[in-house]
Amino acid sequence: MTDLGELSYFLGIEFKRTKQGIFMHQSKYTTNILDKFQMMNCITVVTPIEAGVGLCQGGTYQEVEKTKYRQMIGSFRYVCNSRPGIAYGVGLVSIFMESPKQSHLCAVKRLLRYLRGTIGYGIMYPTNSNCSDKSDRKSTTGNVHVSWCSKKQDVVALSSCEAEYITTNMSTCQVVWLDGLMKELRMKIEEKMQLMMDNKSTIKLAMNSWLMEEGNT
Repeated sequence: MTDLGELSYFLGIEFKRTKQGIFMHQSKYTTNILDKFQMMNCITVVTPIEAGVGLCQGGTYQEVEKTKYRQMIGSFRYVCNSRPGIAYGVGLVSIFMESPKQSHLCAVKRLLRYLRGTIGYGIMYPTNSNCSDKSDRKSTTGNVHVSWCSKKQDVVALSSCEAEYITTNMSTCQVVWLDGLMKELRMKIEEKMQLMMDNKSTIKLAMNSWLMEEGNT
């Protein structure tokens, strides 16, 4: 066996140990993507996807080269390992890989422009050296489990309330799954998991559905 020292680079993912913790990023990989697709000198943007963008299949836009388009999408998907914030945008443009048009390519290039302005972004895994008990010198173990999803809904919602209600149901299923996973790992959860929702109509709809179920039982 050979001791290679602390992990610093693995399969395009970089790791940097700081006083705050371990920082995981893909700056070099992102730079290579920008060079490959000639976007290193592009004008940057502050969001990965334009607000209210309406991409669709078909239309009168000119078709673009499929191979290059798919190469861009493949690169984005790997960047998502350290940049989950672009997952929605990547999922959106991935829908059109079969027949990409110029409008779809513009959305892809916006993602590249966003990455150009945020090359140094990544995920920080913080550490805390003051986690030991002075009386028995035992340290406290802590875990952070991150779960994210960007998926097209299976049904057509007739309102924003219904769309967010569907999202709430999917999130609840994920929370229940994580709760079961914690129990399998024999990790006791002291407090109930909280699901945050800012749509008042969706909250009322969820509460009414719960009250109806309680009444039936």
